[in-house]
Amino acid sequence: MQRDKIDFGSMKVGQLFCKQLFPTLLGMVFSALFVITDGVFVGRGIGSDALAAVNIAGPLFVFAAGIGLMFGMGGAIVASINLARGKERVANINVTQAALISFLIMAIVSGIVMIFPTSIARMLGAPADIISFAREYLFAYAAFATFQTLLCVLTFFTRIDGPKIAMWSMTISTIINIVLDYLFIFVFKWGLTGAAVATGIGEIVGCTLLVIYLLRYSPRVRLIKLKLSWKSLLLTARNTRHIIRLGFSAFLGEAAIGVMMLTGNYVFVRYLGSDGIAAFSIVCYFFPIIFMVFNAIIQSAQPIISFNHGCNAPDRSRHALRLALLSTIGTGLFFLFITVLFREQIVSLFIADRANEAWRIATSGISFFAICYLFFGINIIAIGYYMSIEKSELATMFTILRGVILPVLCFLLLPVWLGVKGIWVAVAAAEFITLCAIAIHALKTKRA
Repeated sequence: MQRDKIDFGSMKVGQLFCKQLFPTLLGMVFSALFVITDGVFVGRGIGSDALAAVNIAGPLFVFAAGIGLMFGMGGAIVASINLARGKERVANINVTQAALISFLIMAIVSGIVMIFPTSIARMLGAPADIISFAREYLFAYAAFATFQTLLCVLTFFTRIDGPKIAMWSMTISTIINIVLDYLFIFVFKWGLTGAAVATGIGEIVGCTLLVIYLLRYSPRVRLIKLKLSWKSLLLTARNTRHIIRLGFSAFLGEAAIGVMMLTGNYVFVRYLGSDGIAAFSIVCYFFPIIFMVFNAIIQSAQPIISFNHGCNAPDRSRHALRLALLSTIGTGLFFLFITVLFREQIVSLFIADRANEAWRIATSGISFFAICYLFFGINIIAIGYYMSIEKSELATMFTILRGVILPVLCFLLLPVWLGVKGIWVAVAAAEFITLCAIAIHALKTKRA
């Protein structure tokens, strides 16, 4: 397997980026299909109320993914830098610690959700008419949430040496999920529990494949046995703090989607009721797909940037950044045009009945929401770059701005001025203001 080893220090940056991007992007496309399949089968097989209930549970899904991104990105940055410095065993300790701690954190959260599903559904804003759906999905999903987190973490580490392995694990997981979604929802009539179980089984299979690769076949990055001495536990705590510090803005970036979903749910309920949540849920299914693609681009650039940052080769790091930005701008424009041109077809994937009020609300608003794609993508790349060169405080500052402060303000203020249209453009406004802030900082740094 040594022939698969990638030389981040001397191979041409463009060649490296393409070698990382295509399998990573394909893996993310299958991750997107993972998400879309659930939405399509739930919307068509159970109904718009069930679709709204899944959206109510969305912040938990986002939290699980955010923990995975934080430990995955933070661990991959530390591992890449240690590999650049010839510290292969230290890199392996880092990735093993990241995988183990992230799994334990999510296991605790999942246990809490399974004990108090009704209370958490209410806390997340579930209206009385869909509370039973939300409770059912939360309980079933929480039983498998740890594997969603672990799958996210392990794909980061696998991509350092085996990007194609990560792609194939996501492909197999997605195929399993699609088949089981159809069986559990349409054939066995298991409802939202069936949708959650289908997703969980797919994620377990994906995790198993990646664990086997990282235990036995990966050329450099491997899961290893950790010592249980007091000194080792202190070292784990220290490394975990460093990993969290580097990856925290990645967690906030994912949490930003949760903030968008949670705030949007409350605002849509206030203005449009349950039909508004059902319409908004389509955007919340579609938006993470856009996020996954942009995330694939920065994940492809991250090991190149971090490795060369560790080798003190900033020109190669900046070259990778430029390639990532160009890819993101083209992708963002493509998604914008596709959403505007095929908005009715996109909504109809989830809600077949065009007489449904939720269908009308979604088709009238999704084009306005799509304005955010280009700004969002550039922000993701810029923040990912700062993370990759260990400027975690700067990355965190911009992430809090775009993910917490501005979305809440825009969701609350714009509808007052623009009505329902203001809800749909709130995310675009938040992303645009953040992009302006990043551009101003970059110009000041360049002049200094």
